[in-house]
This record gives sequence, C-alpha cells and structure tokens, in this order.
Amino acid sequence: MPQRTRKRGAERRRAPRADAKLSMRVEGVREESARSQLVTESQNISASGVYCLSDRFLAPLSKINLTLVLPRFGGRRGANELVKCEGIVVRCEPRQNSGIEKHWELACMFSGLDSSRRELLTDFVTWRNLEALRAAARAANAPKRTAARTTRAAASRARPARSRTAARSRTAGTRTSRTAGGRTGAARRRTVH
Repeated sequence: MPQRTRKRGAERRRAPRADAKLSMRVEGVREESARSQLVTESQNISASGVYCLSDRFLAPLSKINLTLVLPRFGGRRGANELVKCEGIVVRCEPRQNSGIEKHWELACMFSGLDSSRRELLTDFVTWRNLEALRAAARAANAPKRTAARTTRAAASRARPARSRTAARSRTAGTRTSRTAGGRTGAARRRTVH
C-alpha cells in the first residue's frame, strides 16, 4: 500500500487564523500546588485555538482555562467581549529570540467552546483578515496616488513660476541690478544720447 506523503510546509489547520494582539489569561497552571494565572497577549487566533508567548513552560496536553478579551469589530455595538473556555496546551517550545522576557511559544486548542462563541471567533477572524487585505490594497495603491499627487503638485508649482517669467518679460523697461549693499533693486534703463 503506497504511503501518503505530506508536502513540507502544507497547512494542517482546519480554521483560518488572523494576527491579533488580544489580552488574555491562562489559568489552571499548577505551580507548587497552587493555582496560578498567566497574563499575556495573543499573537494570532482562530476559531479552534490561540497562539501566544509565555514566561513559563506549560506541559503539552495540560488542561487550562482561557479568557480572551475580544474587541468590538465590524458594526457590533457594546463593550469588549470576554470569551471564556477550556483549552488544552498543544505545544510549548522555547522561543528562538529570547531577548524578550517571554521565553516560550505557546499554542492552545479550545476544547470547551460553545457554538455561539466559536461563531463569534470565526466572524472576528474573517473581519480581521479582510481588514488586513484592505490595508494591503491601500498600501499597494499608495505609491500610485503619491506619484499622481507629486506630479500635480509639481505642475501647480511650475505654473506660478511661468507667470512670474511672463511678468518679467512684460516689464522689459526695468532691470534688476545689485546695489553696493548687495540688495536687489529695480533700476530704470538709462539711454545714453
């Protein structure tokens, strides 16, 4: 029977993710037989899980409680929403660039998320990704708009310069000369008889 090979770098996630810096709390981490909390910020999120940085190691397959602060988005009204659910640590790996105080990369899967909260997260991820696409489109069009503005601005600056030149040619009876003090002044052209 032929073996199935997975392409290297192929996406294995079932739900799309969005980059989002959301305040969050991880509870249920046992430290010296006491219940402790980890307050951190998400790096990205999906309807099935969250990725964040941690200042302590959490064993994979540990059960945890998660609280995420979801901001208002789209046309929604009201205050920020707290999304509380159970989760499981999927991965906790040392961070490559540990110059930051958070030394661990933590990936958590939502395990106890009701359908309304999952739908809310799906809507948030979709909205966030659309906003990112709109921002990228604006950035891609910005050089074109900037170039057009620069061309128009240069043209408008050139017009007054041309009118000044025309005004000088109309006043051919006067010429500009430097005086002994270095000041510029208009002097009448003198005709020698």
